[in-house]
Amino acid sequence: MKNIGYLFVFMAFALFISSCQSGNSETQSAAANNPDSLRIVSLNGTITEILSLAGLEDQIVGTDVASTYPESIKSKPKVGHNRKIPVEGVLALNPNLVIGTTTEVPKETVEQFRQAGLKVLLLDQEYSVEGSRNLIRALTDSLNLKLKGDSILSSFDKEIADVKSFPESHGKPKVLFIYARGSGTMMVGGSDTQVDKIIQLAGAVNPAKDFKDYRPLTSESLVNYNPDVLLLFDSGLSSLGSAEGLLSVQGVKQTNAGKNKKIIAMDGQLLSGFSPRLPQAIKELHTKIHE
Repeated sequence: MKNIGYLFVFMAFALFISSCQSGNSETQSAAANNPDSLRIVSLNGTITEILSLAGLEDQIVGTDVASTYPESIKSKPKVGHNRKIPVEGVLALNPNLVIGTTTEVPKETVEQFRQAGLKVLLLDQEYSVEGSRNLIRALTDSLNLKLKGDSILSSFDKEIADVKSFPESHGKPKVLFIYARGSGTMMVGGSDTQVDKIIQLAGAVNPAKDFKDYRPLTSESLVNYNPDVLLLFDSGLSSLGSAEGLLSVQGVKQTNAGKNKKIIAMDGQLLSGFSPRLPQAIKELHTKIHE
């Protein structure tokens, strides 16, 4: 009787595992049998980049607003920000697969997609060199595109090998990231953010290590951090009216960055996406810091 009980438990466990993996298996089967039949809505800019590199750009019928690369992707219908996705807007595009990351798409939104009969593929995204590799591998494997994944990773590894990664050091430039949407919305990027990680990879130090995530910018904190460089998304700097607009923000001119007018603006998806273009982002940021 004990053996029968153990057998029953084992069979139930196996059935549970099978049900958890069925979505991924169905996705692989669809991609393998007829990739052209996929109608994908991508809810992450980096996922969109990988899909495009893997030859599936034509199968993307909609994206989130952060999907800005390649340039041709900008013509695709936008369904909003990945954390606030209108389910009706996605359904209107008649997709059969929605892809996003585990930390960005709300659980209730995922449940609504599934109730509507959509397959949903959610992947982990870690902001590191290895995390970028893992995301490329996981996505291409899930779509049964291993050879495409191998090719993307081969290029990625060659480019990473050509980029010297500098460990954090107190003697290196202090680079402070400011997220701006006009002078009324200005936030500072703290530790464990994408920008914190890319600053380290580029051979500099983020002085805002006393908190995680983002905090509102204050003149007091700006002066205390005294960055050598101010880093923004190019869209954020534009919202302030260029560099002169940033220099007029209280506290900026009291910092080394303000005194030397050392301001860097980069494309948001390139800088913070940790996509297959990560080597390019590291090299560009490092070059601009040390110009």
